[in-house]
Amino acid sequence: MSTFDRNPSTRFGGVNASARAQAGVFDAGLRAYMLQVYNYMAIGLVITGLAAIGAFSLSVTDPGSAAAVATVGNGMALTQIGYALFVSPLKWVVILAPLAMVFLVMPRIGSMSVPSAQIAFWVFAALMGLSLSSIFLVYTHASIARVFFITAASFGALSLYGYTTSRSLSGMGSFLFMGLIGIIIASLVNLFLQSSALQFAVSVIGVLVFAGLTAYDTQQIKEMYYAGDDSATIGRKAILGALRLYLDFINLFTMLLQLFGNRN
Repeated sequence: MSTFDRNPSTRFGGVNASARAQAGVFDAGLRAYMLQVYNYMAIGLVITGLAAIGAFSLSVTDPGSAAAVATVGNGMALTQIGYALFVSPLKWVVILAPLAMVFLVMPRIGSMSVPSAQIAFWVFAALMGLSLSSIFLVYTHASIARVFFITAASFGALSLYGYTTSRSLSGMGSFLFMGLIGIIIASLVNLFLQSSALQFAVSVIGVLVFAGLTAYDTQQIKEMYYAGDDSATIGRKAILGALRLYLDFINLFTMLLQLFGNRN
């Protein structure tokens, strides 16, 4: 009896059990956090899709309609709303508003309340939808749907890799950021040049950059999680992470659409 260990932690593996319990709590919290990120992102994509489809529906009509103000071909004509969005100088506001809001909103999410950050994200998603509504004039609806599902499958695989890999992707960060800045500058320049060769190069490089960013951002968002954060901090981190992945998805989609979409 003298050799009997009276330490219950030792007798029943208490230390290991405690560590396993803590790891289980951490994993459950991480899964809940990542699910929140993906839910926010999915809602943002739904808002963008509804805004794009709604704006397009209000922008086109039959060429013989009394509401038609300009003919665009393929049995479609623009309404006053469509002319304002796609032809008038207002189109530059529509095109550039989402980009401007990214630079205004992203740095401030950390200091916002969670409801305010959510509203800012939803507004941004709606503006992005308004900006993307013109793709329904340029590409066939079937090819838009096809490229969307290709994007969704690719994004899912890349994000899953970023979440599960034990390899650090931090070394890719500076390279991907430089590529992103180059794509933004080249895209803005090409709004005026309208060069098909430059657009093709931007699209190819863009697919590679945003594919890498999807995996990289997923790993970074995962590493942002800290079990000691309060619910408000976790909520803000989830919204910021959702915005990053949302941007990766939208840009990957538009780059693939430029490469593989069938034009009207």
